Amino acid sequence: MRVRTVIEDSAVPQVFIPRLVELWQQGRFPFDELVRTYELKAINEAFADSASGVAVKPVVVF
Repeated sequence: MRVRTVIEDSAVPQVFIPRLVELWQQGRFPFDELVRTYELKAINEAFADSASGVAVKPVVVF
């Protein structure tokens, strides 16, 4: 298994996004398990969950 990162817009969206969709279709990119949403009033919990690894990608919604 390899892990790759995208730093400061180094990805080409026309290539990167279709690749992510392809991986998701193969069951190899479970993005729905990586994202966790939080209400604005729980922003401190979102930061704490990100720091502890509970949430890979915390998203604060208004």
